[in-house]
Amino acid sequence: MNIILLGPPGAGKGTQAARLVENRGMVQLSTGDMLRAAVKAGTPVGLQAKAVMESGGLVSDEIVSGIIGEALDALKSDTGVIFDGYPRTEAQAHSLDELLASRHRKLHHVIELEVNEDALVERITGRFTCATCGEGYHDTFKQPKANGVCDKCGGKEFKRRADDNEETVRTRMAEYRAKTAPILPIYEARGIVSRVDGMADMGDVTEAISAILDA
Repeated sequence: MNIILLGPPGAGKGTQAARLVENRGMVQLSTGDMLRAAVKAGTPVGLQAKAVMESGGLVSDEIVSGIIGEALDALKSDTGVIFDGYPRTEAQAHSLDELLASRHRKLHHVIELEVNEDALVERITGRFTCATCGEGYHDTFKQPKANGVCDKCGGKEFKRRADDNEETVRTRMAEYRAKTAPILPIYEARGIVSRVDGMADMGDVTEAISAILDA
């Protein structure tokens, strides 16, 4: 089964993709990770990407498609794939169709994790982690049991990501909407788009996604 997982940063895509990998043996193809891996491995497409990146240019759709093609060719034909961060444009959506068709695969589901923007801003801007062990906390939803002391390792230093601020989160949301708006109608016309409440409990989101895949 091949699916696209959509949702703005902070919607929980990473968590849900990891659960699909663990529970169903699927493979998550994240374009950013694959690009870095291809460059590091020195594959033909990776070398092309490296040259473009070193010159300060943007990696073309053709190169991204080539990297996804390489990744698909490395998998067994019956391995399910989760596409993360791709496609982002109409042209990429059509490229993905061609990539899959030439490998006797097809796209089964496009699942969008829907979020409430204000609630997502609160979710993201309240996050902080233990600087020692990385345990995650939240101003509203998960404070350490003892004030200023990590539950897990007893560390007393905490940190926040610099980009976890309201302005950045809202900019990311606007970018997400601008990028996904063009591709959703393509898949809606095929009747393969499903939407899940990304603000629900993570376990409930996992169950909702499973129900869609098992239907």
